[in-house]
Amino acid sequence: MIAHLNGRLIEKNPTNLIIECGGVGYFVKISLNTFSSIGASESVKVLTQQIIREDAHLLFGFATSEERDVFNLLLSVSGIGPNTAILMLSSMSPNEIANAIQTEDVRSIQAIKGIGAKTAQRVIIDLKDKMLKVEWNDPTNIFVGNNTNRFDALTALISLGFDKKSAEKAIEKIATGDETVEELIKGALKIL
Repeated sequence: MIAHLNGRLIEKNPTNLIIECGGVGYFVKISLNTFSSIGASESVKVLTQQIIREDAHLLFGFATSEERDVFNLLLSVSGIGPNTAILMLSSMSPNEIANAIQTEDVRSIQAIKGIGAKTAQRVIIDLKDKMLKVEWNDPTNIFVGNNTNRFDALTALISLGFDKKSAEKAIEKIATGDETVEELIKGALKIL
């Protein structure tokens, strides 16, 4: 299993990289998120996920561990292969995918090319609980530390008809980390 590559960037394209490590050039498929994260530096480190099939050995590269974790979670859903998972990660950031799954936003997931209504619903059903277990390094993420109180408050505010972005901002303004769901909702309602 190849966990990461640390070497010289030979070629950089929006869908793939070629990285030379120890005299061997590795072809690595990437998402647009990873493409934009990797600079023009000659030296590069990319986290990888190796997929072995009968007809091919494939390497998929990621700029962050969160993106790789979301990729692996997407692969666990029936009907989603590695190419579809990379396409999803090219269309949405890992945070956006996590938020769409947690808020059951079928429309956002279905807007990705190749994802139909049934697949979008299957993604949400299969991954809603698992997405809370992803370790997020982004401090602005609503799910930091598996904080289900923030998520429950956000879900309640959305069901009351508030805009998701506004509700997230309101929760972030009042959240210190030890509030109950009710306190978060009441505080957010005062701001909204």
